[in-house]
Amino acid sequence: MSYNVVVICVDTFRTDMGGSGGKLGFVKTPNVDRLRDESVSFTRCFGEGEPTIPVRRCLFTGRRSFPWRFDTPNEGLQPAGHGWHPIPHELDTLAEILHDAGWLTGLVGDTYHMFKPSMNLTRGFLTWDFIRGQENDAYRSGPFDDIDLAAHVPDGEDSVAQHPTVAQYLLNARGRMSEEDRQAAQVFRTSADWLQDNRGNSPFLLWIDSFSPHELWDPPREYADAYSTAKAGVRDIIYPQVFGGDFGRMTADEIERCAALYYGFVTFVDRWIGHLLQTMDSLRLWDDTIVVFLTDHGTEIMDKGTFGKGANRLYPFNTQMNWFVRHPDGPHGVSCDAWTQNDDFFPTLLTMLGVDSAGADGRDMWPVALGDADAPRDHAVTGWGRCACVRDDRWAVHFDNVTRAGVEERARVYDLTSDPDETTDVAAANVDVVAAAALRLSAVVGDLPVTFTAYQQRGMGRTMRTFAPLRFGGQS
Repeated sequence: MSYNVVVICVDTFRTDMGGSGGKLGFVKTPNVDRLRDESVSFTRCFGEGEPTIPVRRCLFTGRRSFPWRFDTPNEGLQPAGHGWHPIPHELDTLAEILHDAGWLTGLVGDTYHMFKPSMNLTRGFLTWDFIRGQENDAYRSGPFDDIDLAAHVPDGEDSVAQHPTVAQYLLNARGRMSEEDRQAAQVFRTSADWLQDNRGNSPFLLWIDSFSPHELWDPPREYADAYSTAKAGVRDIIYPQVFGGDFGRMTADEIERCAALYYGFVTFVDRWIGHLLQTMDSLRLWDDTIVVFLTDHGTEIMDKGTFGKGANRLYPFNTQMNWFVRHPDGPHGVSCDAWTQNDDFFPTLLTMLGVDSAGADGRDMWPVALGDADAPRDHAVTGWGRCACVRDDRWAVHFDNVTRAGVEERARVYDLTSDPDETTDVAAANVDVVAAAALRLSAVVGDLPVTFTAYQQRGMGRTMRTFAPLRFGGQS
């Protein structure tokens, strides 16, 4: 039997929310919980190369993104750092492989980085829909007089040049009338329509890619109010990066409200995932469709005193990924705690479909999940920019810059048995642990320190971040 495949990939969605039983279990995600309860859940899946584009390139090709090994031109892209480049021409994509094997392939998404010039992430999809307007997507270019920048930035900083990301997003959001006008709703409504249109065109692959709940955290306000009611005089800080990392400038009320905006955005996205699942119910797709739920990374909600994510903060709230697989033949409601990484997704899915996955770096994890095979690894290695983390059952070892001499001397070590929140660095007393982790890292990247090459764009003004600084001065 040739199964259909629906992949739901969601950005910036932590693994410890809703029915996960984790720290943020109070965040309401009933539809994701439903899917988890009917799936095999890989509960220790960590990104191998972060963040957004490196994760997706690996998902689409089965090849590790980290170490950053492809010196691929990325003109017109921003960010344009390590790992932020197109799929190399010589690699076949998941969509191309399934297309060649007889699947109808479709992509619906608003993750705007995927659709930038030269990215190649649409390769192999016979149909694709790009929902415009997320974050710095230069969807609209004015007029700036129509936006209220001051409502979302610190006092005295309502300059378009100072906060172009917020300004661009607010321009993009002009004219919204209801929650259906927001990008997440459009993504899942368009996806549901695609399923309606193509129910009779089996087998098919539909890849759904939701950038929400990535910043800017801008749900309909009733969703945020469910977690913290807006207080008079407290701004909705929809993009906490406006504080430039100095979160000491935020009041306690601003912090509480900012967190509520994220929680509410998660619940909003979940509500529209529910719309998709209801469509699958009505179309009776569950008996012949494999459904996969994936996320690329999480984000920090003041867990260690900041909002956001970054290469030097490779903690689970940032680097752990959701990965559920709901197979028509089951099993259902099963957890697999084997160490997995996102390069395992490609061979696992293709093998499940009876399609060759030769050349993939990862492993088919389905036999492991079913108890028919042993776990292929006892640790995970995550890279982000110039930083890396090696974690196993006992230790998490963070390497802050693998391109500089003295990699091991600068490592931070956390004993997860006594310090699961990774708060106390015990590197000085565990030199042997650092050495062992360095060997595991070297097995992935080569000798330390490592040299990463990166394409240098001919003009940084071509990065398509936002045109505002070019018009108003300042930096984006």
